[in-house]
Amino acid sequence: MSSVRNETPFHALTAEQVLERLQTTAAGLDAAEAARRRQQYGPNRLPEPPQRHPLLRFLAHFHNVLIYVLLGAAVVTALLAHWVDTGVILAVVVINAVIGFIQEGRAEQAMAAIRDMLAPRAAVLRDGHRQSLDAAELVPGDIVLVEAGDRVPADLRLLEARGLKVEEAILTGESVPVDKSVAPCPEDAALGDRSAMLFSGTLVVAGTGRAVVVATGANTEIGRISGMLSRVETLTTPLVQQMDSFARWLSAFILLVAASLLLYGYFIRHLPFGELFMVAVGLSVAAIPEGLPAVLTITLAVGVQAMARRNAIVRRLPAIETLGSVSVICSDKTGTLTRNEMVATALAAAGEVYAVEGDGYAPEGTVWLGQAPVRAIEDPVLIEAARATALCNDAALYQAGDGWRAEGDPMEAALLALAGKLTGEGPQPCAEWTRTDAIPFDSAHRYMAVLVHDHEGHARIYVKGAPEAVLALCADQLGAGAEPVPLDPGHWHAQVEQLAGAGQRVLALAMRAVPQEHTVLNTADLDGRLTLIGLVGLIDPPRPEAIEAVAECHAAGIRVKMITGDHAATARAIAAQIGLRNSERVLTGNDLETLDDAALADAAVETDVFARTSPEHKLRLVTALQARGLTVAMTGDGVNDAPALKRADAGIAMGQRGSEAAKEAADLVLADDNFASIAAAVREGRTVYDNIKKVISWTLPTNGGEAGTLLLALLAGLALPITPLQILWVNLITAVTLGLALAFEPTEPGTMRRPPRPRHEPLLTGQLVWQIVLTTALVVAAVFGIYSYATDRGHSEALAQTMALNTLVVLEIFYLFFIRRMHSTSLTWAAVRATPVMWGCLLAVTAAQFAITYLAPLQGVFGTTAIPFWDGVLIVAVGAVFFALVEVEKQMRLALSGRNDRRAS
Repeated sequence: MSSVRNETPFHALTAEQVLERLQTTAAGLDAAEAARRRQQYGPNRLPEPPQRHPLLRFLAHFHNVLIYVLLGAAVVTALLAHWVDTGVILAVVVINAVIGFIQEGRAEQAMAAIRDMLAPRAAVLRDGHRQSLDAAELVPGDIVLVEAGDRVPADLRLLEARGLKVEEAILTGESVPVDKSVAPCPEDAALGDRSAMLFSGTLVVAGTGRAVVVATGANTEIGRISGMLSRVETLTTPLVQQMDSFARWLSAFILLVAASLLLYGYFIRHLPFGELFMVAVGLSVAAIPEGLPAVLTITLAVGVQAMARRNAIVRRLPAIETLGSVSVICSDKTGTLTRNEMVATALAAAGEVYAVEGDGYAPEGTVWLGQAPVRAIEDPVLIEAARATALCNDAALYQAGDGWRAEGDPMEAALLALAGKLTGEGPQPCAEWTRTDAIPFDSAHRYMAVLVHDHEGHARIYVKGAPEAVLALCADQLGAGAEPVPLDPGHWHAQVEQLAGAGQRVLALAMRAVPQEHTVLNTADLDGRLTLIGLVGLIDPPRPEAIEAVAECHAAGIRVKMITGDHAATARAIAAQIGLRNSERVLTGNDLETLDDAALADAAVETDVFARTSPEHKLRLVTALQARGLTVAMTGDGVNDAPALKRADAGIAMGQRGSEAAKEAADLVLADDNFASIAAAVREGRTVYDNIKKVISWTLPTNGGEAGTLLLALLAGLALPITPLQILWVNLITAVTLGLALAFEPTEPGTMRRPPRPRHEPLLTGQLVWQIVLTTALVVAAVFGIYSYATDRGHSEALAQTMALNTLVVLEIFYLFFIRRMHSTSLTWAAVRATPVMWGCLLAVTAAQFAITYLAPLQGVFGTTAIPFWDGVLIVAVGAVFFALVEVEKQMRLALSGRNDRRAS
């Protein structure tokens, strides 16, 4: 195969001609040929968007109003020959840029890793067997299976199509889905008229199909216009934007204050301009939280990576903030609250109920009637049941190293395993029968039907689906000996209730014998013309971790609601097993249809279990809950779930069984489809929000203390307890270390025992303003107190300023330990133990302070001198008293608000 691009376009060729040109077959490529073609054509992915040069990325961090101010200050100090001051200012600027550059690089790496985790997968035939592969592994000549909800992974030429509709707006701008067929098109057909083609990036909205890959990567139609898909997630959120804006306005205000003080000091106090200018620079640097937006962004990036480790992949960063305020989680049942490893446990047929043994998807196990084992070969009714479960089925079973695995729908895999148990023929029972035509499952009619033939002149229609839907199509039922007898609907409805009441999902099986020449299957062949074979009961046991996660959500004040398409009795049984509140009350989709919006809002709040629901019902439930002021997280996996996922405050798609449409509509994707990961994501969301509040609650008060010290001295005409150069040093050494350490704080004890925060709660609350005022006052008092003590003892001005400088740093360290526990006491071993990141930052700050205090070269630069031992002890004692004061105030405040969580720690 020289090239997949030839003179005659693929859409103008017949299916047979396409297979011949691509040198492949309807059974797909073998592994060796696929590997060879991947070497030739490369991975099936679009070229990466051009990256900025690292130098340009680094220089971009100097494009900031504050940086311009500091660079201007560096120029002025250099003109005044204050070379040390110039050096320190430039060091602050460069270190801030380095921190931002490193943070941005890590953030981009995190987002790249997330894009890899979200790589779409494709169902492919390789070596004649169905496999699920990363779409990047596809090569020209691969046979791909598509169904509703799939994102087309490459440019494909259809070989088979059943009711296939595709949305191609991304390529053609046509919002209405287009019908697809196998027939060739004219060579000059426009892109939107090539009905035999499926194009990479488009969305299958209905039907199923089988197609061959004709182009991958940059050779696809979307590859030609890849700019349409070269979106890059920007690592920012409304919160970061809000704080960035706040920091800019605060910076402007402080610069005005600094300029006013400069004028006041020069024209009224008649102080030297050079000294005044450095005081103004020191005040500006001390008060402006220049690193706050960067640290907040780092906190979010850390949160994104922490969620990814817990299998919750963040697609849209504002979801991190939203998760902290989620008050209701609406979850699907199958695979999320349960294991999604269904097992057939009962078969009701011909007046008997058979018990089925087995584990997982292994097609091995005993079928019992009472105390006696049975085989399908001994019972013609069981033979028909085995054929129905094996042939009306799109799943595949294969044996992996540690057990049996399934490709396709878990329910169909369980039915295939059941057929293997009945026949003893392993993972491919009834292989002598060949499918001729099919009606795919659709939520509108809730059944699947196949037409099959064997080589002995027999033809059968087999149907499986929801019992109500299949029973409505049946005229009679199989009796003992496989003879048709009159249908007894009452008996079968009672059997359905009995099986579903035990927490089983119930499917009905039916059949019809047709002539051999019958080769096309229509719905008219089914209506009132089928013979009921029986019922299959399948169980999907709850995940043990989901039971714990539901209890954790309840403790956190979060209601969990199960919304499932299963039978009401099944939903009720599973809800009771996983511990949902009010599990006895179940509303069905029909019940919801009868409620107006006001009544639905009441019912949605009071009820926790909804059964037999459609995606439209999910959307109505989300809207109803939001109308009551609740913050809603919603899970979904299908194409039709996309509106509900978009409507929800936090849309959560399933990563394994979810459609690409659901993933694109969602804010988060669960890599393991596990409800426990939702609870973990909520916990991480609350942790990220707490850490952001901690960063702000540490930065603003400590900056206030630094600025307040200079401001009070200048206005009161007092000697400066700390020189402007030393203030620059404090910002250089603490702002980029201590504040950053809070971004890595673990989840506080009791985080999931607090009620959800109000969704519109501002970060700058009255409590935070009070903290800023209190902390600023205490810091200023402590610094001036130590400075006054030193001068009273007859210490030199350099020693007094050195003691004041170290007092400021010690206070910031103690305040860091205080702020680590915002909702409980800080006086515990767990609180003091801290994290490795925090201890690393503390050691760095301590080493730097000892260096500036005791090393002669740095003493000459910063005007410091060695502090006597007992004076050093006094400084630490002042820090301890400061810590005790703010801690007592916090405990009083928590006690008054009723939110004291001491017992949690």
